[in-house]
Amino acid sequence: MKKSDNFSIFEDKTIGEISLLRYSKSSCGVDFLLNTADNHEKRSWFDSEKQYKTDFYEFYFFRKAKGYLFLTGKKIELKNETLLIISPFQQQEWHIDIDDLDYTFLVFQEEFINNFLSDKYFMFRLLYCYQNDYPTYLNIAIDKMKPFLKLLQNMKNELQNPVADSYHMIVAYLYQFLLKVNRFYAETFNLPFLPPKNNYAYQYKQLLEKHICSKNRVNDYVEMMNISRISLNKAVESEFGVTASNLLKQRLLLEIKNDLLFTEYSIKEIAFRLNFSESQHLMRFFKQQTQQTITQFINEYRKEHN
Repeated sequence: MKKSDNFSIFEDKTIGEISLLRYSKSSCGVDFLLNTADNHEKRSWFDSEKQYKTDFYEFYFFRKAKGYLFLTGKKIELKNETLLIISPFQQQEWHIDIDDLDYTFLVFQEEFINNFLSDKYFMFRLLYCYQNDYPTYLNIAIDKMKPFLKLLQNMKNELQNPVADSYHMIVAYLYQFLLKVNRFYAETFNLPFLPPKNNYAYQYKQLLEKHICSKNRVNDYVEMMNISRISLNKAVESEFGVTASNLLKQRLLLEIKNDLLFTEYSIKEIAFRLNFSESQHLMRFFKQQTQQTITQFINEYRKEHN
């Protein structure tokens, strides 16, 4: 086990050499599964490992940024005045000079807010969480950052001076923060933002995160949810603008890319792990979704790294 300034790092034996950073209240020096600070107050964990994942949500408001990040294989150029959002268990590889950064961060485990909210699909309702179609980084001017940073400062005040109702106050600030970010994200990418008619789409999205490795047919999820395929499709298209089949394919493709880039599994082993009957079926699926062969995809990724 290794230690960073803020988090305990454990090696995840199931994914090769990638480390898993687990949220540690004791390492963070707070009594909650949440923390926020500026970079000059707490040094980052970016330089703790070459490649790693975290088990918590991460929000970064970069006032000043230089370098780039590979997030689940996608290269993100870091620029001044940027908001970056990272959902749990996404592979990260940072290439930056930490001393050239100026930012405020928020990190928290989903458990922190789920313990308070009765809506178990809340995080899956947020447009930027587990997003596959749109980037989870966006430009945000300094003056637009201020309302968000004010909420983070309110959380920090409660963390530093906790009293009997501090947990409830922090959750209230966090709830408001997440919803405001959601509105900003929807406005930025002109996404539909209507009240949900039911929970089917969000339940489906949650189940995909849990079962994508073992279930890669829409009918598997229809049976688990005990609804018709027509009802599921209507709900998913209404909320996410794509069919249930497309959403599943997007998530399955992401899992394949992660295995190709961040594990030592062979194509045959990946096909077996993801419930493809033959490796050729996986290769055909990958080509249909990306218009690239697996070899072309890996070579392009390596070229970007050199």
